[in-house]
Amino acid sequence: MENGSSRAPFTVVTATPLEARAARRELPGARVVEAGIALARGESPGGDGASISIGLAGGLRDDLPTGTVVIPHRVLRPDGTALECDPELTHALTQAARSLGIEPSSAPLVTAGSVVVGSERARWAAQGYVAADMETGLLAGRVAAVRVILDTPRNELSRDWLNPALAMLKPWNWPQALWLGREAPRCARLAARVVAAMSQQVAPSR
Repeated sequence: MENGSSRAPFTVVTATPLEARAARRELPGARVVEAGIALARGESPGGDGASISIGLAGGLRDDLPTGTVVIPHRVLRPDGTALECDPELTHALTQAARSLGIEPSSAPLVTAGSVVVGSERARWAAQGYVAADMETGLLAGRVAAVRVILDTPRNELSRDWLNPALAMLKPWNWPQALWLGREAPRCARLAARVVAAMSQQVAPSR
């Protein structure tokens, strides 16, 4: 691919408008699907091709701060089964992250049915998982992921943020809104930049 402008041989799957905007900005030639939180829009993003789930994640360990890039080899699905990420895509994404000066975590990701908070973080971390999202484990076919940790055990987000409009009606969420306004776009762009760097270096086979 040249300058990230050729159509990529994969679909970029995002959950939110923020993540989709970041992906379209960094990957103007890619097919970007805004599938909704927990793929709520019901679209089958990848079809017969490959899907790369990109965007934000909740951190599960105290030692992984906001901005940590996670490119997992395995994802726990909500039904308890394991999704083994596509090794070719995962390797290419890891090399791309390193080309940007980033050493990603390759530890497993868990796809949960809701925002993971409190003791749930510690429970998943004790099982070896480093981050949680609500989408990757719901995908089928050839799947890889680039998720960037946003909230952490030391800086938890309220579950209210699953509906930002309603969250903003509650004054106790306003301090978090300021932090989110700064950190969420930065983390979303970072995830997209890793995929863009990969697309410029290698075109994975179908």
